[in-house]
Amino acid sequence: MAKVRAKAITVAAVTVAFGLLVAALSTYTIARSSGDNGRTSDGARAPEVPLERRITDFTAGLAPDGDYREPRRAERRDVADAVGLILDGHPDRARPLLADVGFRLRTLTDTGTGRRYAELSDRTADGPDPRGWARVYVDLSTAVRWSVQVPHPVSDADTERLGARVLLDSPGGVLVLAGAHRRAGEDDAADAAHRTDSVFDAVCDELARRGLPGVQIHGFADDSVPGRDVVASTGEGRAGRPDARRLAAALTARHFSVCRAWARDCPLEGRDNVQGRRAATEHVPFLHIEFARSVRASDGQIRNAVAAIGTVTGRWAKADSG
Repeated sequence: MAKVRAKAITVAAVTVAFGLLVAALSTYTIARSSGDNGRTSDGARAPEVPLERRITDFTAGLAPDGDYREPRRAERRDVADAVGLILDGHPDRARPLLADVGFRLRTLTDTGTGRRYAELSDRTADGPDPRGWARVYVDLSTAVRWSVQVPHPVSDADTERLGARVLLDSPGGVLVLAGAHRRAGEDDAADAAHRTDSVFDAVCDELARRGLPGVQIHGFADDSVPGRDVVASTGEGRAGRPDARRLAAALTARHFSVCRAWARDCPLEGRDNVQGRRAATEHVPFLHIEFARSVRASDGQIRNAVAAIGTVTGRWAKADSG
């Protein structure tokens, strides 16, 4: 009887050990596929970069007379589908889609946060005829829960800095960055906030389809809304009202004067913003936030603004995956 009991204990111990080994191997496989442990999907170590500076170095080259080519529907869809594959943990399946449309996928480690990010960038940006489509940064360190969107970099000066810092301030984010100045191209073709035929919009649509809340950052001249530092709105939708109230309270606590578009008439409410309209259709929270130039011109004010936005993105980052 004692021998039978000992044998049973031995079999149970082996079974448990085997189960732990399988779990460990599964975790390792998932980590490799998503670029975890500081490495890219092919096992190479992800380069360390100051991500904010990398982003602003890119946007420094954007100009009103810059090149812009409108992408075809299939090209927009390929980039958006590739983002979806990365969110699902399949970067190797995303690479062929991106290569077909002249995009590259890199895994980078931000030197400030230590978090890993996937960077989707247009290869033509390094050549003589950039198309000006978009850049996308996806946090690989944890499940993605939210997005920050910058449709008018440089045109709305320093919104690219705000967007980069919002991405880095809370885990689980995606930054969608327009790849051209708002005035590039013809007939407002590069105005990413008001066009549905852009790579920027296709990616934001994919994120909204997945139910990810987003904050879109804009800027205004101080004399456009005298006496106000911020105009906060939920655009066309209402799903973001609770988050907008939290954000407005956090901004007010940091001594910003905020016009709350859900409570009164404000200029620059963003009701014709196409990403906001799609979010409203999907009943997904969307915040359209305009900052005065005096806010965007001050590093200290940018820090305060990012901290306030972080009170909302931090909540989104902790949201149950449902």
